[in-house]
Amino acid sequence: MNHRPLDQTLDRANSDVVLIVDDVPDNLSVLHDALDESGYTVLVATGGEAALQRAAQALPDIVLLDAMMPGMDGFEVARRLKAVPATAHIPIIFMTGLSETEHLVAALEAGGVDYVTKPIKPKEVLARMGVHMQGARQARQARNALDAFGYASITVSAADGRLLWQTPLARQLLQDYFGPASPQAPEPVLTWLRRQLPLSQAAPEPPRLAIERGAQRLCFHLHQQSGDDDWLIVMREESDAAVIEAMSLCFRLTAREAEVLYWVVKGKINRDIGDILGTSPMTVKKHLERVFAKLGVETRTAAAGMAMGRIRQLHPQFET
Repeated sequence: MNHRPLDQTLDRANSDVVLIVDDVPDNLSVLHDALDESGYTVLVATGGEAALQRAAQALPDIVLLDAMMPGMDGFEVARRLKAVPATAHIPIIFMTGLSETEHLVAALEAGGVDYVTKPIKPKEVLARMGVHMQGARQARQARNALDAFGYASITVSAADGRLLWQTPLARQLLQDYFGPASPQAPEPVLTWLRRQLPLSQAAPEPPRLAIERGAQRLCFHLHQQSGDDDWLIVMREESDAAVIEAMSLCFRLTAREAEVLYWVVKGKINRDIGDILGTSPMTVKKHLERVFAKLGVETRTAAAGMAMGRIRQLHPQFET
């Protein structure tokens, strides 16, 4: 049986998802009923480990978190949620029976955006949620819109390199280009970011970062500052497949001949081209000889120059 991830089975178009974390059944019951009647999709967890697991699966829009629980308390749950890029952006409202200043400060330092005191008053909880849900909902809609158009986004702390949040598309692209997920931004991205700082308003747009993988590349644009030292970075995967197809059509080349010519334009030698295409340098040489004949040239430089002239007409943004 094929089980879809929980976050894909929830009706997010018509309902915001709330995760309630409390070890007291009566508290869960009161809040569950009030939120359900108000149109929220309600998930519950009775302990810290269960809360972390459910949050990772469902990616709720907001978390109502009991501060004092046996085992892992709410402060530790919040710190762990904020340490993981997939859940770091989720607003957390603490529920606590402790009104001492140090406990309230601890809740905010652990990553909470607000708190309510026990005994819980559902109307107060709903009002507090409404304040924080509006901003979270707008941010989510903006991130989803970026993903829908192929633009992924991440927020990075320049100070310590942490990924504060990332869209689903961003998470997939980072894994494709840099390997298994990490709470830290990839080192090339962090080095590039820090090299651009500090920025002045009068400064021109900083140069983008491009990480290449074959004929594809992942491009990073420094978009804006979202906090004192936090930066929103927009990235998009670009491909030169259209350029290769244009070479094939313009010069009547086979698909493999066009690929060889593409990498010649990129300045690669036969051995490198063979490694990229999974063939031998001798085979690359034979393809290149046929390319020379079809273009009516005798050297790599002449072939690359002719190809570049035509490509610039059709794809002005092409970079060698």
